[in-house]
Amino acid sequence: MLTVATVNVNGIRAAFRRGMQPWLDDTDPDLLLMQEVRATDDVLRELLSSGRDGDWNIAHSEPAIDGHKGRAGVAVASRRPIKEERGEIGPERFAGTGRWVEADVVLDDGTTLTAVSTYVFTGEFETPPRQEEKYAFLDAITARLTELRADGRHVLMCGDLNIAHREEDLKAWKANRKKSGFLPEERAWMDRLFEAGWVDLGRRFGGDGPGPYSWWSWRGKAFDNDAGWRIDYQIASPALASAATNCAIHRAPTYAERWSDHAPVVATYDV
Repeated sequence: MLTVATVNVNGIRAAFRRGMQPWLDDTDPDLLLMQEVRATDDVLRELLSSGRDGDWNIAHSEPAIDGHKGRAGVAVASRRPIKEERGEIGPERFAGTGRWVEADVVLDDGTTLTAVSTYVFTGEFETPPRQEEKYAFLDAITARLTELRADGRHVLMCGDLNIAHREEDLKAWKANRKKSGFLPEERAWMDRLFEAGWVDLGRRFGGDGPGPYSWWSWRGKAFDNDAGWRIDYQIASPALASAATNCAIHRAPTYAERWSDHAPVVATYDV
């Protein structure tokens, strides 16, 4: 069995200070995919090596250009060897943004799993250039996923996509119909992704909804009232999806026990 966890850590140093390590020890994933790492490669490796079993192979894309430093960064940490890693999605405009990293991991049967950690731009409906940047990144994802899947390998894209796909994926959907993250164009992009055969494991195993959600604001009573969004995903190629046995959101028991404003999404695969 292969256990894969993905989470937007909202700053790896802050997450460890708040209690990420006990969760990591208890969950013990084979693959850990992270977004908003917000740390240098050395800091990331030092923190992960401090746990009960600190033997990780790490692919990390940290932001290298102004405007992204300190708020992005994505990583794949693997208990298995990483035979190849790639830190860019393709278009030059996204180079150095720290929002896409691929790691090729060899499975027990000798096949390759390409695990992708991505952090999609938030976007902003009221600021067209920012929203167009998000749409361009989504188009780049479509093109890259098509390339990766072409040779028949297993592909798993995990991350904070900053999109709630359906009304069941956010509590206050009526109030957010004209907000980035729930715009018709963003939701239509996800429709096309799933129509092409990619599988949203969170929804497959999470039932019809509403929820379960994966992000709640730190402010107010959003967490206590479960007024959240489901914007964190494990999206698998068809053959890999057929091998999935479970996918669940690890919601903290209480507000005080949260170590990120996002909850991990954890899946198991019989591969």
